[in-house]
Amino acid sequence: MLIKNAHIVSDTEYTADIQITGEQITAIGQQLTARADETVIDATGATVVPGLIDVHVHFREPGFTAKETIKTGAQAAAHGGFTTVVAMSNLNPVPDTVATLKPLLAKNRSDAKITVRQFAPITRDLHSDQVVDMPALQAAGALGFSNDGVGVQDADTMYQAMLQAAKLNAPIVAHIEDASLMRGGVINAGPVAKKLNLPGIINQTESSQLARDLDLAAATGVHYHACHISTRQSVALIREAKKRGVNVTAEVSPHHLLLDENNIPGDNPMFKMNPPLRSRADHLALLEGLQDGTLDMIATDHAPHTAEEKTGSFKTAAFGIVGSETAFPLLYTKFVKSKMFTLQQLIAKMSTIPAAKFGLPGGHITVGGPADLTILDLETSYKIDSADWFSKGKNSPFIGEEVQGQALYTISHGQIAYQKGGQA
Repeated sequence: MLIKNAHIVSDTEYTADIQITGEQITAIGQQLTARADETVIDATGATVVPGLIDVHVHFREPGFTAKETIKTGAQAAAHGGFTTVVAMSNLNPVPDTVATLKPLLAKNRSDAKITVRQFAPITRDLHSDQVVDMPALQAAGALGFSNDGVGVQDADTMYQAMLQAAKLNAPIVAHIEDASLMRGGVINAGPVAKKLNLPGIINQTESSQLARDLDLAAATGVHYHACHISTRQSVALIREAKKRGVNVTAEVSPHHLLLDENNIPGDNPMFKMNPPLRSRADHLALLEGLQDGTLDMIATDHAPHTAEEKTGSFKTAAFGIVGSETAFPLLYTKFVKSKMFTLQQLIAKMSTIPAAKFGLPGGHITVGGPADLTILDLETSYKIDSADWFSKGKNSPFIGEEVQGQALYTISHGQIAYQKGGQA
């Protein structure tokens, strides 16, 4: 494959041709010549970036395929410009043994045109206090360990898990939530909850467990990764922990960067997510944390549900929104067009840094590097329309938004995984 006239934005910004052989970039230069029978893509007017990387998606297979399958989830990710994603383990059966993990890994490979890596759970069945056999699951192919969807409630369980993971140099990827503080909450505890007469979730549901975990991470030396940070208290705790040398990384979701509780238009469950949309002060702290590097990366927490599960009220609907197909255009439009971030900075948060922190291929465009690339149209405006999505989940508060930054091609392992106007 030869990509001609590529405006490349990676570690630097320049225009060149990119030649791909097999799964590798084999040449970058001016006026490269196409080989016999080589696929040529003319990227004039487009921008080529390292394939986007999302370390937090829910593909719902096995067990919940009415919401999403590995195939539809991977197609959605490719449509959104992602070449690598890491899937969570809140599935049925939970992949907490080698016997349940191996068929899932095989399906991740067979049903996806992009790279789908997998987290195994921290504990058996997600809800127990029994730590899984981490060495065996890592040897089978798990990238790390996460109970995403539920916080690890018992401190000693988390401590034992961290000790094991540290020995293996494997990350603990934490859904941070003290269940005893949830008290049936469905929305941020604040003025909007009061106005809508809905039970609220206090910030400390997240930050109190994070404080515990950061202390345990400091004691064990484990790579501790904090999922979907949402509060100003959490940002302050992570900032301080990093100063102390704790091996912590953190992600923030696009919806927490783009919205706060004041954007919730009444009792509309499309705005129901966990953690919830917080206050304006929390929202500003997240933006500051992303700018100063306290929050290392952006991850979508793509959480598809059926239409039935997202109708009705905040009280009864499922938590979560989809994000794979909207993340980049929304963030590009909101932050790069407004000059809050450069495109390079956004690509670092959505590709280069997640690759580095989780030891994943890609994140750069270099000769000898993997041919994982996204070709973007940054100029054409379009409306977000769920009819265009590959995901089974249509649960998003962003439908109808006008954005720029759509993927024209997503190239994974040197092959076209998505082409605009074609099939993913």
